[in-house]
Parts: sequence; C-alpha cells; structure tokens
Amino acid sequence: MGEQLSPDEKLHLITRNLQEVLGEEKIKQVLSERELKVYWGTATTGKPHVAYFVPMSKIADFLKAGCEVTILFADLHAFLDNMKAPWELLELRVQYYEQVIKAMLESIGVPLDKLKFIKGTDFQLSREYTLDVYRLSSMVTEHDAKKAGAEVVKQVDHPLLSGLLYPGLQALDEEYLKVDAQFGGVDQRKIFTLAEKYLPSLGYAKRSHLMNPMVPGLTGAKMSSSEEESKIDLLDRKEDVKKKLKKAFCEPGNIENNGVLSFVKHVLFPLVGEFSIKRDPKFGGDKTYTDFEEVEKEFGEELIHPGDLKAGVEVALNKLLDPIRKKFESPELRKLSSTAYPDPSKNKGAGKGNPKVAEEDELVPSRLDIRVGKVISVEKHPDADSLYLEKIDVGEAEPRTVVSGLVAYVSQEALQDRLVLLLCNLKPQKMRGVESQAMLLCASIEGDPRRVEPLDPPEGSSPGERVFVEGYETGKPDDKLNPKKKLWEKLQVDLKVSG
Repeated sequence: MGEQLSPDEKLHLITRNLQEVLGEEKIKQVLSERELKVYWGTATTGKPHVAYFVPMSKIADFLKAGCEVTILFADLHAFLDNMKAPWELLELRVQYYEQVIKAMLESIGVPLDKLKFIKGTDFQLSREYTLDVYRLSSMVTEHDAKKAGAEVVKQVDHPLLSGLLYPGLQALDEEYLKVDAQFGGVDQRKIFTLAEKYLPSLGYAKRSHLMNPMVPGLTGAKMSSSEEESKIDLLDRKEDVKKKLKKAFCEPGNIENNGVLSFVKHVLFPLVGEFSIKRDPKFGGDKTYTDFEEVEKEFGEELIHPGDLKAGVEVALNKLLDPIRKKFESPELRKLSSTAYPDPSKNKGAGKGNPKVAEEDELVPSRLDIRVGKVISVEKHPDADSLYLEKIDVGEAEPRTVVSGLVAYVSQEALQDRLVLLLCNLKPQKMRGVESQAMLLCASIEGDPRRVEPLDPPEGSSPGERVFVEGYETGKPDDKLNPKKKLWEKLQVDLKVSG
C-alpha cells in the first residue's frame, strides 16, 4: 500500500483531517527516504466506543500511505491513571481491547497483517525501560509532569504519584517502539511537547506528533467511556443506537460542538466517501453527499433537519457496528466482555473473573415473569382520576392490586372480567399512595402511542399461566427484577406483538 504514491501524496493522506502536526518537516524528510513508522496507543480502561472509529479511520489513512503502524495496548498506563483498570483485570481488558479493535478495523476494511500489535507490559517492565523511567524522573519537575497529564490523566483532589509517571512513560514509548511519529488526540498535546523536550536529554531523538481533533460526544462535550449518555458503545443494539442518537445534542444550524455532524466528517467521509439522507420529497427528498463541506453548509443553513441527519448517521453507523456485534455473539467473547468489565454491584468474586457474571447479566426475555391475569374488579384510584385501581387474579391465593394509567384509553366496563397479561416480578411500587404489585402489559395501536390497549393472552389461557416470548420458552424467571439493572427497560424496546 502506498507504493504508487509520491511523498507529497503520502503526506496529504497522513495529515488530512488532523488538527495539528508537530515536526512536519521531519516527516517530509523521512518520506523522501523511506516509509514512516507511526504508533497509536490506547490505555485499556473503559470499553471502547464509536469515537474510536476516528483514530481507526486515520490508521486506515496511514496504511494507505504505506506507513508501518504499531498499535500499543497501554495496560500499564491504564493502571497508573488513578487505577482506572484494577491490576487483576489488566490482562482481561487487553484481550477485550485487542478483540474489539481488531473487529473495528476489519469492519472498515483495514488489513490486520499490515499492523503490529504490542502490549505495554511486554517491554515497559524491562530493566532498560525501568532505568530510563528513573533517569527521566530525575529531570522532569512535578509541575511539568502534572501539566503534561492535565487533559489525559484523571484529575482528583489528592493525585497519586502514579499519575505523574504516566506522561513520562508515554514519552519513552516513542523510543522503545522505534517510531518516527506518535499519533493521538489533541488532548495529548502537552504529553507530546513533554516528550519533545525531554527525550533529547536522555540522548534519544525528538519525534513528530500527529493530532486528531477531539470529536464531541452526544451531549456536546468530549465523548467519554465513563459518561454513559455521551457515547454509543460498540456493542450497543440498534435500538440503543437509535435511542442515544435521538437524545443527542444536534441543534438546528449549529455546526460547533455537534457530535453527530463531527461523526459524519471524521468517520463516515474518510471511510465511505459519501453520506446519504432519506426524507420526504416536500422537504427536499433523498440526497447523497460526496463532500462534507456541502453537508456542513446545508446543515448550517438549516436545509438539513437534525432528525434527517441523525437518521442518516444511524443507518451508516449500524453498518459499521453490525460485523462487530456479530463477532461478539460468540459465547467466548460474551464471557470475555462480562469478566473484563464486571458489574460493580455484583459480589466481590465477580471482579476476579467469576463466570456467574455472564449468566446473571444475560439479557433474555425468559427472566421476565409474564402471567395471564383476570380483572375481577376495576375502579378509579381514590387520589388520581387518571389512574385505575384493579384487582387481578393471577392464580395465587389473593388477587394482586394493580395501578394502571388506562383511564384515557379503556373504559371500566371493557376491563371488567377481561383476561390480560401482567409482568409479575417487578419490585412493587407505590403510585399515589397505593402499592401496585404488578405491571399491566399494553401496546400502542398501529404504532400510535396515543392509542393503547392491554395485550390479549393466547387463546384458551387461564389465570396464573406463564406466557413466554417466542424462542425463549425455557429458563427460570428472576424472583424479583433488580430495578438498578433496568432489565425490563432494556428488553421491552425489542418486544413486538402480532395484530
């Protein structure tokens, strides 16, 4: 790759869409003599999200330009950064990052045989590297170390010494990986300038630095692994992608701090070369754009509606995520995901690779206790005219009390003696002073949320019988659904009913 390109064409590919380049003349000199050696490092902390497609698209550019590219899984850095990755989980998280990043690269057509993958602890614990850490720490002031890591290392009131070591180690990596340039986000600029200042003091060459802009998250700020609402996870379901994009900050005409628009610029155009939106003919009809400037201009002039922009991104993003989701359907990778990122609310053993985590976190409809019930009485809630108070027989010794908001949709007469479906293992909840002991399951009519009907049980059903989702007929329901897990909320978006 890159063999037919001139040095200037290679430089264009290497630097396009970057926010800043330090040492461009040095890069030009190297390209006139041989291929450029570049590395990109990622600390194996939180789960990678869709913003990782931004560096992936640049790695694709580097390979097209003929560069020799190394990807560093910085496990030791993950531990040093305020222990974002516990020591006992380092190896598991490296495995997860390697699998998911390789899946990302495959989804955008990057040949893995052109890349070199390396783990930080494979060389950072050597005698020579450790000695250089000590040598560097005798030169770098506490002020410089703290300043260098200000935008990368987690900032706390009482910082640990480990966070001050982080920037120096990243600088040394350039020498030990034998590269000409390091690639990263512009938030790492101060670490890059620290490397340029201090590596020559150790007798090592000053490297060039390639910096991507920081892509805004869905809330308008930086997309972060630790802020759930700001990111779309690589394994999010299509329904979750839709939901998060729907909530995303995308003000009409605002082309600044717009994460949706930035994704089009920094991921879709470099990788796909075009972007399509579908809309009603009276609003301009379907259109395919072949350059980002036209998209940005039309959005800025409010010729593209935020809803149409989000819908176009949703389609394109799901095409990128589909092969990653498919790869992680395997039991081995599902188990890796749950053990590398154990649920903190589980028992302490879960954090050390307890296989029960995968079983307990499995998102399957069989965990729902859905039963047939018969409405034996229905009346208005004593303290709320908009609510019904129903007594429903579910085959137990006593009927269950259920509070529902069906007053606006169904008459009392239509509910009386009707067979309905109830979700029976939700935690009882007080509604205007009355405890509701189950949830009456309803559906909107023909997709209209203003028209709601209770679901009808299968023909011939009797009160108390359990009802299953097709394909999930086996499995024991939870005794009580943990409200913190939001299992029902996550599953119900996928539930569909027949006419």
